[in-house]
Amino acid sequence: MTTKLEKTIGVSIALIALGICIILGIMKYERHKAFNTEGFIGKSEIEITDGQMTPEVLLAFGRLSDPQVSPDGKSLMYGVSYTSIEDNRSCRNIYISNLDGSEATLATRSGKSISNARWSKDGSRVAFLTGGQIWGGKVGRDRRIKAVRQLSNVPGGISEFSFSPDGKKVLYIAMTQGRVLKPVQEYADLPDAQAYKTDRLMYRHWDHWTTEIPHGFIAEFSWDGIGEGRDILNPEEAAFELPTEPFGGLEEISWHPDSRHLAYSCRKVDGKEYAFSTNTEIYIYDSETGECQVIPMGGGYDTNPVWSPDGSKLCWISMEREGYEADKQRLMLADVEILPDGGSKLGEIRELSGNFKYNVAGPVWDDDNSHIWFNALAEGLQAIYCTDLEGNIVRKTQEDWPFDFGSPYLIKDGKIYTSWQSMDFPTELVAINGDKLEPVTLENEHILSRLKEHRCEKRMIKTVDGKDMLTWVMLPPDFDENKVYPAIEICLGGPQGTISQSWSYRWNYRLMCSQGYVVVLPNRRGTTAFGQEWCEQISGDYCGLNMQDYLVAAKELKDEPYVGKMGACGASYGGYSVYYLCGIHGNVYDAFIAHAGIFNQEHMYMTTEEMWFPQWDNGGAPWDDNATARRHYANSPHKLIHKWHTPLLVIHGGTDFRVPYDQGMAAFNCAQMMGVPSELLVFPEENHWILKPQNALYWHRSYFSWLDKWLKD
Repeated sequence: MTTKLEKTIGVSIALIALGICIILGIMKYERHKAFNTEGFIGKSEIEITDGQMTPEVLLAFGRLSDPQVSPDGKSLMYGVSYTSIEDNRSCRNIYISNLDGSEATLATRSGKSISNARWSKDGSRVAFLTGGQIWGGKVGRDRRIKAVRQLSNVPGGISEFSFSPDGKKVLYIAMTQGRVLKPVQEYADLPDAQAYKTDRLMYRHWDHWTTEIPHGFIAEFSWDGIGEGRDILNPEEAAFELPTEPFGGLEEISWHPDSRHLAYSCRKVDGKEYAFSTNTEIYIYDSETGECQVIPMGGGYDTNPVWSPDGSKLCWISMEREGYEADKQRLMLADVEILPDGGSKLGEIRELSGNFKYNVAGPVWDDDNSHIWFNALAEGLQAIYCTDLEGNIVRKTQEDWPFDFGSPYLIKDGKIYTSWQSMDFPTELVAINGDKLEPVTLENEHILSRLKEHRCEKRMIKTVDGKDMLTWVMLPPDFDENKVYPAIEICLGGPQGTISQSWSYRWNYRLMCSQGYVVVLPNRRGTTAFGQEWCEQISGDYCGLNMQDYLVAAKELKDEPYVGKMGACGASYGGYSVYYLCGIHGNVYDAFIAHAGIFNQEHMYMTTEEMWFPQWDNGGAPWDDNATARRHYANSPHKLIHKWHTPLLVIHGGTDFRVPYDQGMAAFNCAQMMGVPSELLVFPEENHWILKPQNALYWHRSYFSWLDKWLKD
C-alpha cells in the first residue's frame, strides 16, 4: 500500500520534473530564438517597367559577401542581405551551395541579420554572429543550419570573431572604455544625464563619440560555449584600438598556424599624437605568455598581416611615410622563427613590390608557401596579381576584362575563385579558368536580365598639361547620337581614390544613365590607379590641376552634339570640388549637387577628427606660414562665393564627424545670401554616407528631382 508520505514524495518529484522540463524548454527556446523568422526579408520580386532601373530597383538587389569554403573544399557558404523599404531595414542570411555555386540553399531563415559565418574544423557545424553574440548550429544533409544555440554572452556584444586553426580558441572583437566619459561614470546618481567629457583628442571618430573603443580578446572555444576572454592588449595599453577605427576589422589580426601566436596591426599612441599619426605597426603576440614583439618599420600604416601556411613567414601591407594615408601600399615579407619558449625571432624584412607601380591590397598566401596573391587597382580596373617570394609579379586577370576583381578566396584545380563586380552589376562570385570567366553565383540575375542595356566607353582625355586622363563615359539605354541628352559629371571623393568598374548603392552610375543622362567619370589627378606621381600631385594643390581636369573633361563632352546641359555632383572631397567649381566654372555647368562637402577649409581643419589628413594634404594648419598652406587656405571655396551663380543642392548627414554638417549649412546659407537657387537636405541620423533604406530612397529621389529640374528641358 502507498503511504501518504510516498504520495507526497511522488507528487514533489513530478513537480520538480515538470519544472525542469519547463526550464529546459525555456533554455531551448532562448537558444533557438535566433532563427525566429519574424522580420525575415527574402529575395525581392520587384516589378520592372520598360526595363528601366530606378532607385527602388537599386535597393532591391541582394548584397552578397563573405564567401567561406568548407574544410573539405566541396561546399561554399556566403551571406546575402536583402532590403525592405517598407520596414526600413535590411536582413542578412546565409546560403550554402556546391563549390561551383550549384544547388544553393538558404541555410538560415532568420528575422535578425546573421553575419561572420564560419565553418567548424570538420565542416559539420557553423558558427555565426546574430544579436551581437556567437551562435552555433549543425549543418544538415539538406544544408540547412539546425540545432542552433547561443555560445557567447559577452557584455556589450561582439562585432567579429575568428577561430584558431585548431578550432580550440576564438578571437573576438568587443568594445572597451574609450577616451570620452559619460556623467554616470563620475556620478552614479546621474544615470540619465547626457554629456560627453574628455581631456584629449580624438574624442569623436567618423560618426560616433569615442566613449568606447575596440579590443581583441581570446577565449577557449567549444561547441558548448566560449570561455572568459583575455584582452590581447595589456592594461597599460587600454587606450589603444585593436583593430584600428573606424574601418579596421579582423583582417588586422592573423592567427599563426600553431594556434598560439598571432600577428596584429595596432597604432599604440593616444591623444594628440593619435590624431596626427598613421603609424600602425605589426606585432607578434604569444597568447599564452602575453609577450609581444614589434616589427620595427616606423613611418606610416602597417596593416593586413597574413602568416604563410607553414608559419615561417609573415606578409603585410606597409606605407613608408608617417602621416600620409595615401602613400604607396607596399607588400612586405619577413622571415619569422617561433622559438621553443614561445618567443619569436625576426629575420630578413624585404619588399616584394618595389618594381610594382600600383598599390597592393588583400594579400592571400598560396598553399605552397611560395606565392602570394593580391588585388590592385591598375589603370582604372581592379586586377588580381600573384608574386613569388622574389617579387616577380604576374597579372592573373586579363587587361581587357572590364571588371573589378577581389583577392581570391580559393585557388584550386587551376581555377581562381574570387569576387567580381562592375558598373553594370553588384558583387557576385566567379571562377577564373584560364581565359574564361565562370560565374559561381547569379544572385541578381532575375533583376539584371530585365533591365535595358547601356554602353560604357573608355576615353583618354588630354589634360591642360598634356597628360592622358582615363574618363569613363556611360551612355543611356537606347542611346541615339542624333538626340541631345543632359549630362552628369562625377567629382570623386577621397581625394585619393579611383573611379574603376566598381558598384555603389548611392553613387550608382548605371542608375544615373538609366534616368536618361550621359554620365562622365574622370579619373582626375589624385586617383590611385595610375601610379604614385599621379596620385600625389593633388596634395597641396586642391585648387589646381585636378580642377582643370574636371573642366577639360566637361568641355570635351559638351562639344559632343548629343550632350546638352551638364551638372557636376560629388561627395566629400567631391563635394569640396563642387563648391570650388561653383566659383570658377564660368558657364560650363548648369547645376551642382554637393554631398558632405568641405566648404570652409579653415574651419574644417579645426573641427574634423583625423588630423593627419588635412595636416598632410593642406600643407599644415591655417596658421602655418608656408607657401603650400597659405595657398591652400587662400583658395578655400568659401572665399569665392561672390562668383556663385549656378543652382546648388547641398546634402549632409547630421552625424558626419569627418566633414561636420555645419560645412553644408554654411555653404547653403552663403548660396541663399548670394541669391543662388539652392536647397539644403540634412539627414539628422546619417553619417558621411546615407545608409537607412528610406533615407537612401529619399536621397535618390531628391538627387534626380534637382537634376531633372535644371538639366532637362
